Amino acid sequence: MSHTIEQLRCHEIPNRVQFVSGNGGLNKAIVTTPDSTAEIYLHGAHVTGFQKNGEPPLLFMSAKSLFAAGRAIRGGVPICFPWFGSREGLPAHGFARITEWKLMATSALPDGGVSVHFQLPEKAGGANPFRGKAEFTVTVNDALTLELQVMNTSAEPLIFEECLHAYFSVGDINDVSITGLKGVTYLDKTENNARKLENGGNIRIVSETDRVYLDTTGAVEISDSKLRRTIRVEKSSSASTVVWNPWIAKSKAMTDFGDEEFHRMVCVEAGNVGQNQVTLAPGKASAVKVGLSSMSLK
Repeated sequence: MSHTIEQLRCHEIPNRVQFVSGNGGLNKAIVTTPDSTAEIYLHGAHVTGFQKNGEPPLLFMSAKSLFAAGRAIRGGVPICFPWFGSREGLPAHGFARITEWKLMATSALPDGGVSVHFQLPEKAGGANPFRGKAEFTVTVNDALTLELQVMNTSAEPLIFEECLHAYFSVGDINDVSITGLKGVTYLDKTENNARKLENGGNIRIVSETDRVYLDTTGAVEISDSKLRRTIRVEKSSSASTVVWNPWIAKSKAMTDFGDEEFHRMVCVEAGNVGQNQVTLAPGKASAVKVGLSSMSLK
């Protein structure tokens, strides 16, 4: 299923939502509110931009990102679903981020914001279809709110992982600290999933970092002294938080990521992965929600 710009026109909202052909000829929505702007590709229902008026962009996008059918976009907020990480012979992080989602509706909100609603096509996954229904809602105002809803429409229990893989733009990774995870157990994927305890109140990124923090539902803040702002990641129905920066060697090994771009980004991701995966009984539903906001440091 592929939308044409003409088919999308009926969902445009004057001065709020416009549909255009984006990079690689992929269709995207440009959202404008009194407080901010955003852009969302239908490919992956992927938010590739959010910027509050008068602030730098909140989200990081790689200048080397591919924009092509069957390929993931590098940056913004990919939807990792219905699994997280690699599976032999299958797309890394699931098929949701490389599938064109169906646009269901756009709405103008009373506060001046905009909501955009997507649905994962039933045939998504091809030979490995998802036995349920997934919908994704993006709400744009002075913050960015993302909600992934999953319903089990099958007769059997449904087991899946999910992660909203947010890439944040920072001035320099050396000037960044992350708080909100002290005392939380995590798996260190750079050391073969060694189980560790986060002792520090302020996490600094000084080498390749790939951690899955377990059984944690609290908000996380990213303090950026160079851009003089704090980014806040609030979440609900999410028991996992992932922190990632590829650092030097991995950056050079990725064809869709610049060698030096690790300096200007950090991922703090909300979801349910590994031991926090979701099991839904037939007829049941779940929703993971994340709110991304920022405030200037005085």
